[in-house]
Amino acid sequence: MSDTATRYTGLTLEIDGHVAVVTLSSAPANAWTRDSLVALRTLVHDLDANREIYALVITGEGEKFFSAGADLKQFADGDKAVAREAARRFGEAFEALSAFRGVSIAAINGYAMGGGLECALACDLRIAEEQAQMALPEAGVGLLPCAGGTQNLARLVGEGWAKRMILLGERVDAATAQRIGLVEDVVPKGESRARAIAWALQAGKQSPTSVAACKRLVQATRTQSHATALVSEREAFVDLFDSQDQKEGVLAFLEKRAPTWKNA
Repeated sequence: MSDTATRYTGLTLEIDGHVAVVTLSSAPANAWTRDSLVALRTLVHDLDANREIYALVITGEGEKFFSAGADLKQFADGDKAVAREAARRFGEAFEALSAFRGVSIAAINGYAMGGGLECALACDLRIAEEQAQMALPEAGVGLLPCAGGTQNLARLVGEGWAKRMILLGERVDAATAQRIGLVEDVVPKGESRARAIAWALQAGKQSPTSVAACKRLVQATRTQSHATALVSEREAFVDLFDSQDQKEGVLAFLEKRAPTWKNA
Protein backbone atom coordinates (compact mmCIF):
# COMPACT_ATOMS: atom_id res chain seq x y z
CA MET A 1 0.00 0.00 0.00
CA SER A 2 0.94 3.65 -0.20
CA ASP A 3 3.37 4.99 2.39
CA THR A 4 1.07 7.95 3.06
CA ALA A 5 -1.43 7.44 5.85
CA THR A 6 -4.15 9.76 7.12
CA ARG A 7 -5.17 9.62 10.76
CA TYR A 8 -8.77 9.75 11.88
CA THR A 9 -9.54 9.22 15.59
CA GLY A 10 -8.93 5.53 16.28
CA LEU A 11 -8.47 4.80 12.58
CA THR A 12 -5.71 4.90 9.99
CA LEU A 13 -6.49 5.40 6.30
CA GLU A 14 -4.13 4.34 3.53
CA ILE A 15 -4.94 4.82 -0.16
CA ASP A 16 -3.23 3.04 -3.03
CA GLY A 17 -4.75 3.60 -6.45
CA HIS A 18 -8.46 2.87 -6.25
CA VAL A 19 -8.29 0.99 -2.93
CA ALA A 20 -8.68 2.48 0.56
CA VAL A 21 -7.51 0.45 3.56
CA VAL A 22 -8.91 1.46 6.95
CA THR A 23 -7.17 0.03 10.00
CA LEU A 24 -8.90 0.06 13.39
CA SER A 25 -6.08 1.31 15.61
CA SER A 26 -7.26 1.83 19.17
CA ALA A 27 -4.90 -0.22 21.32
CA PRO A 28 -5.13 -2.64 22.96
CA ALA A 29 -8.31 -4.18 21.52
CA ASN A 30 -9.41 -1.74 18.79
CA ALA A 31 -12.57 -0.99 20.77
CA TRP A 32 -15.08 1.52 19.43
CA THR A 33 -15.53 4.87 21.16
CA ARG A 34 -17.83 7.79 20.40
CA ASP A 35 -14.97 9.59 18.67
CA SER A 36 -13.87 6.65 16.53
CA LEU A 37 -17.46 6.02 15.42
CA VAL A 38 -17.82 9.68 14.42
CA ALA A 39 -14.47 9.36 12.62
CA LEU A 40 -15.60 6.27 10.70
CA ARG A 41 -18.73 8.03 9.49
CA THR A 42 -16.65 11.02 8.37
CA LEU A 43 -14.04 8.80 6.73
CA VAL A 44 -16.63 6.87 4.71
CA HIS A 45 -18.27 10.10 3.56
CA ASP A 46 -14.83 11.38 2.52
CA LEU A 47 -14.22 8.21 0.51
CA ASP A 48 -17.66 8.47 -1.09
CA ALA A 49 -16.74 11.96 -2.26
CA ASN A 50 -13.49 10.72 -3.83
CA ARG A 51 -14.46 9.27 -7.22
CA GLU A 52 -11.04 7.63 -7.50
CA ILE A 53 -11.88 5.19 -4.71
CA TYR A 54 -13.63 2.01 -5.87
CA ALA A 55 -13.15 -0.31 -2.88
CA LEU A 56 -12.64 -0.18 0.88
CA VAL A 57 -10.86 -2.74 3.08
CA ILE A 58 -11.25 -2.57 6.87
CA THR A 59 -9.06 -4.52 9.28
CA GLY A 60 -7.66 -4.40 12.80
CA GLU A 61 -4.23 -3.35 14.02
CA GLY A 62 -2.10 -6.05 15.59
CA GLU A 63 -2.38 -9.82 15.58
CA LYS A 64 -5.08 -10.44 18.20
CA PHE A 65 -8.07 -8.18 17.58
CA PHE A 66 -10.14 -7.05 14.64
CA SER A 67 -12.23 -5.21 17.22
CA ALA A 68 -13.48 -6.08 20.68
CA GLY A 69 -16.55 -3.90 20.16
CA ALA A 70 -17.79 -1.10 22.40
CA ASP A 71 -15.84 0.12 25.40
CA LEU A 72 -18.17 -1.01 28.22
CA LYS A 73 -16.74 1.50 30.69
CA GLN A 74 -18.99 4.16 29.16
CA PHE A 75 -22.09 2.19 30.28
CA ALA A 76 -20.97 1.48 33.85
CA ASP A 77 -23.13 4.17 35.50
CA GLY A 78 -26.32 3.22 33.64
CA ASP A 79 -26.79 6.64 32.04
CA LYS A 80 -29.52 6.32 29.39
CA ALA A 81 -28.42 9.51 27.64
CA VAL A 82 -24.98 8.01 27.12
CA ALA A 83 -26.57 4.77 25.89
CA ARG A 84 -28.82 6.67 23.47
CA GLU A 85 -25.91 8.60 21.99
CA ALA A 86 -23.75 5.48 21.72
CA ALA A 87 -26.51 3.59 19.89
CA ARG A 88 -27.00 6.52 17.54
CA ARG A 89 -23.28 6.84 16.83
CA PHE A 90 -22.98 3.12 16.12
CA GLY A 91 -25.96 3.28 13.80
CA GLU A 92 -24.71 6.33 11.92
CA ALA A 93 -21.21 4.88 11.46
CA PHE A 94 -22.15 1.40 10.32
CA GLU A 95 -25.08 2.53 8.18
CA ALA A 96 -22.64 4.90 6.41
CA LEU A 97 -20.29 1.94 5.92
CA SER A 98 -23.10 -0.20 4.55
CA ALA A 99 -24.11 2.57 2.15
CA PHE A 100 -20.56 3.12 0.82
CA ARG A 101 -20.98 3.18 -2.97
CA GLY A 102 -18.05 0.84 -3.65
CA VAL A 103 -17.20 -2.67 -2.48
CA SER A 104 -16.38 -2.94 1.24
CA ILE A 105 -14.43 -5.92 2.56
CA ALA A 106 -13.75 -6.80 6.21
CA ALA A 107 -10.40 -8.51 6.81
CA ILE A 108 -11.08 -10.15 10.18
CA ASN A 109 -7.61 -10.65 11.60
CA GLY A 110 -8.58 -11.77 15.10
CA TYR A 111 -11.36 -11.43 17.65
CA ALA A 112 -14.46 -9.68 16.27
CA MET A 113 -16.78 -9.21 19.22
CA GLY A 114 -20.00 -7.25 19.59
CA GLY A 115 -19.64 -3.96 17.75
CA GLY A 116 -16.51 -5.36 16.13
CA LEU A 117 -18.50 -8.10 14.43
CA GLU A 118 -21.28 -5.62 13.64
CA CYS A 119 -18.72 -3.52 11.76
CA ALA A 120 -17.81 -6.56 9.66
CA LEU A 121 -21.52 -7.31 9.13
CA ALA A 122 -21.95 -3.81 7.67
CA CYS A 123 -19.41 -4.64 4.94
CA ASP A 124 -20.26 -6.33 1.65
CA LEU A 125 -17.83 -9.21 2.12
CA ARG A 126 -15.90 -10.77 4.99
CA ILE A 127 -12.62 -12.70 5.08
CA ALA A 128 -11.59 -14.33 8.35
CA GLU A 129 -8.18 -15.59 9.39
CA GLU A 130 -8.20 -19.17 10.62
CA GLN A 131 -7.64 -18.16 14.26
CA ALA A 132 -10.41 -15.54 14.29
CA GLN A 133 -13.29 -15.76 16.74
CA MET A 134 -16.65 -14.02 16.26
CA ALA A 135 -19.48 -13.37 18.70
CA LEU A 136 -22.29 -11.03 19.72
CA PRO A 137 -22.05 -11.43 23.52
CA GLU A 138 -24.04 -8.34 24.54
CA ALA A 139 -26.90 -10.20 26.23
CA GLY A 140 -24.34 -11.68 28.64
CA VAL A 141 -23.73 -8.21 30.10
CA GLY A 142 -27.35 -7.07 30.08
CA LEU A 143 -27.23 -5.34 26.70
CA LEU A 144 -28.06 -6.23 23.10
CA PRO A 145 -26.43 -5.71 19.69
CA CYS A 146 -27.64 -2.23 18.69
CA ALA A 147 -25.45 -1.59 15.64
CA GLY A 148 -27.31 -3.79 13.19
CA GLY A 149 -26.36 -7.12 14.73
CA THR A 150 -29.83 -8.57 15.23
CA GLN A 151 -30.80 -7.62 11.67
CA ASN A 152 -27.68 -8.18 9.61
CA LEU A 153 -26.59 -11.42 11.25
CA ALA A 154 -30.01 -13.02 10.76
CA ARG A 155 -30.00 -12.05 7.08
CA LEU A 156 -26.61 -13.66 6.54
CA VAL A 157 -26.84 -16.86 8.56
CA GLY A 158 -30.58 -17.37 9.11
CA GLU A 159 -32.66 -17.00 12.23
CA GLY A 160 -31.47 -20.20 13.88
CA TRP A 161 -27.76 -19.42 13.93
CA ALA A 162 -28.45 -15.78 14.71
CA LYS A 163 -30.34 -16.90 17.79
CA ARG A 164 -27.57 -19.31 18.79
CA MET A 165 -25.04 -16.49 18.64
CA ILE A 166 -27.20 -13.74 20.18
CA LEU A 167 -29.52 -15.56 22.61
CA LEU A 168 -27.01 -18.19 23.75
CA GLY A 169 -23.93 -16.00 23.37
CA GLU A 170 -22.30 -18.70 21.26
CA ARG A 171 -18.88 -17.86 19.83
CA VAL A 172 -17.96 -19.21 16.39
CA ASP A 173 -14.57 -19.91 14.89
CA ALA A 174 -13.57 -19.11 11.33
CA ALA A 175 -14.42 -22.54 9.92
CA THR A 176 -17.90 -22.45 11.42
CA ALA A 177 -18.38 -18.86 10.27
CA GLN A 178 -17.64 -19.90 6.70
CA ARG A 179 -19.90 -22.94 6.93
CA ILE A 180 -22.90 -20.92 8.10
CA GLY A 181 -22.31 -18.05 5.65
CA LEU A 182 -21.04 -15.48 8.12
CA VAL A 183 -17.79 -15.06 6.16
CA GLU A 184 -17.06 -15.70 2.49
CA ASP A 185 -13.48 -16.94 2.87
CA VAL A 186 -10.98 -18.19 5.45
CA VAL A 187 -7.24 -17.64 5.12
CA PRO A 188 -4.14 -18.46 7.19
CA LYS A 189 -3.07 -16.16 10.02
CA GLY A 190 -1.76 -12.83 8.78
CA GLU A 191 -3.17 -13.14 5.27
CA SER A 192 -6.63 -11.53 5.51
CA ARG A 193 -5.47 -8.04 4.56
CA ALA A 194 -3.64 -9.24 1.45
CA ARG A 195 -6.61 -11.38 0.38
CA ALA A 196 -9.01 -8.49 0.95
CA ILE A 197 -6.84 -6.16 -1.12
CA ALA A 198 -6.73 -8.79 -3.88
CA TRP A 199 -10.54 -8.89 -3.85
CA ALA A 200 -10.63 -5.08 -3.91
CA LEU A 201 -8.39 -5.05 -6.98
CA GLN A 202 -10.62 -7.67 -8.58
CA ALA A 203 -13.63 -5.44 -7.91
CA GLY A 204 -11.72 -2.58 -9.52
CA LYS A 205 -11.83 -4.40 -12.85
CA GLN A 206 -15.60 -3.95 -12.83
CA SER A 207 -17.26 -0.69 -13.80
CA PRO A 208 -17.54 1.31 -10.56
CA THR A 209 -20.81 2.86 -11.72
CA SER A 210 -22.20 -0.62 -12.38
CA VAL A 211 -20.93 -1.88 -9.02
CA ALA A 212 -22.63 0.99 -7.17
CA ALA A 213 -25.93 0.32 -8.96
CA CYS A 214 -25.72 -3.44 -8.40
CA LYS A 215 -24.93 -2.99 -4.72
CA ARG A 216 -27.97 -0.76 -4.20
CA LEU A 217 -30.18 -3.32 -5.95
CA VAL A 218 -28.86 -6.29 -3.97
CA GLN A 219 -29.34 -4.42 -0.70
CA ALA A 220 -32.84 -3.34 -1.77
CA THR A 221 -33.91 -6.97 -1.34
CA ARG A 222 -33.84 -6.23 2.39
CA THR A 223 -36.74 -3.80 2.20
CA GLN A 224 -38.39 -3.80 -1.24
CA SER A 225 -40.84 -6.35 -2.51
CA HIS A 226 -39.57 -8.66 -5.24
CA ALA A 227 -41.87 -7.08 -7.84
CA THR A 228 -40.77 -3.55 -6.95
CA ALA A 229 -37.09 -4.48 -7.01
CA LEU A 230 -37.44 -6.05 -10.46
CA VAL A 231 -38.77 -2.75 -11.78
CA SER A 232 -35.88 -0.91 -10.10
CA GLU A 233 -33.42 -3.33 -11.68
CA ARG A 234 -34.65 -2.62 -15.20
CA GLU A 235 -34.67 1.13 -14.58
CA ALA A 236 -31.13 1.03 -13.22
CA PHE A 237 -29.97 -0.87 -16.32
CA VAL A 238 -31.31 1.87 -18.58
CA ASP A 239 -29.90 4.62 -16.32
CA LEU A 240 -26.38 3.24 -16.83
CA PHE A 241 -26.62 4.38 -20.45
CA ASP A 242 -26.16 7.93 -19.13
CA SER A 243 -22.70 6.99 -17.85
CA GLN A 244 -19.32 7.23 -19.52
CA ASP A 245 -18.42 3.84 -18.07
CA GLN A 246 -21.21 2.10 -19.98
CA LYS A 247 -19.93 3.46 -23.26
CA GLU A 248 -16.34 2.65 -22.37
CA GLY A 249 -17.16 -0.87 -21.19
CA VAL A 250 -19.01 -1.90 -24.34
CA LEU A 251 -16.45 -0.22 -26.61
CA ALA A 252 -13.52 -1.86 -24.81
CA PHE A 253 -15.18 -5.27 -25.14
CA LEU A 254 -15.75 -4.79 -28.87
CA GLU A 255 -12.19 -3.52 -29.34
CA LYS A 256 -10.82 -6.47 -27.29
CA ARG A 257 -8.98 -4.28 -24.75
CA ALA A 258 -9.17 -3.59 -21.03
CA PRO A 259 -11.58 -0.77 -20.16
CA THR A 260 -10.44 2.47 -18.54
CA TRP A 261 -13.08 3.39 -15.98
CA LYS A 262 -13.91 6.98 -15.05
CA ASN A 263 -16.49 6.29 -12.31
CA ALA A 264 -18.74 8.66 -14.22
